[in-house]
Amino acid sequence: MRNSTMVTEFLLISFADTWKLRVLYSMLFFFIYLATLLGNLLIVIVTTFDQKFNTPMYFFLRNMSILDMCYITVTVPYACVCFLTGNRTISVAACATQVFLVIYFAYVEIMFLTLMAQDRYVAICQPLHYTIIMNNKVCIQMTLVSLLSGLVYSGVHTGKTFQLTFCRSNVIHQFFCDLPSLLRISCSDTSSNFILLLLSAIVFGGICFIFITVSYINIFRAMLKFSIREQRKAFSTCVPHILVLSIFLSSIISVYLRPSVTSETIKDMILSAVYITVPPFLNPIIYSLRNTQIKEAVGRVIFLKFYSGR
Repeated sequence: MRNSTMVTEFLLISFADTWKLRVLYSMLFFFIYLATLLGNLLIVIVTTFDQKFNTPMYFFLRNMSILDMCYITVTVPYACVCFLTGNRTISVAACATQVFLVIYFAYVEIMFLTLMAQDRYVAICQPLHYTIIMNNKVCIQMTLVSLLSGLVYSGVHTGKTFQLTFCRSNVIHQFFCDLPSLLRISCSDTSSNFILLLLSAIVFGGICFIFITVSYINIFRAMLKFSIREQRKAFSTCVPHILVLSIFLSSIISVYLRPSVTSETIKDMILSAVYITVPPFLNPIIYSLRNTQIKEAVGRVIFLKFYSGR
């Protein structure tokens, strides 16, 4: 392939070549996908229709659940189809769309995690001013800023990537289209792309990391003044957030900030599967199902659905 006009489609790769293993991986991915949709959908339903969840904390949680359903839908269903049918082709337009949406949802996910850290800081360190600082207008504005800035961030990286020419190969060493894999198969000079990716990730990720770190330092300082019971309650709301954030960021950094000349396909695919599937799958469990109020509300929804069906 001598220039980009000859590339009409790319070829993805799967975790295994044998039919049995492909079926096994597709079933695993499909189970995670359905469980993610079910868990997050329950959270959306409960926090939308129950008035006692009309608080900033649950506003961000509801948005996070909607985002997670969209985020995992971009890659996992198509990967399952590829595993089962053996058809690994994806058009350039579909690949560009997938790249754009993956970057966009990952960006907004990090922004939401940062906003949730701010919400926890205000709730624990400034409880008397919580309703004033985190009012509905502020929450909506911060959400809109996250969504709109994500369009710009994702659009810049996607546009710059698909200005490159692809003449070495059209085989993407990944189960979905992502930036590092595309940069590796381009025959253009990708140094400016990698520098842009590195700088934007350091600036954006660094600001979010510093903001979250400062928030939790202040939270843990405030917790020292609490009683044992209050400390346990505050601790249980903070640790899950830190855990998911650590898994999400570490896996993304390992894949996206690795030099484009290196290629460890299986390792990259596993790390990509982690940040694509694990946070959306775990979020309903660690953020919501640990919460007594939400567990009771989910139980009521399931109970009413069961008896209405009978």
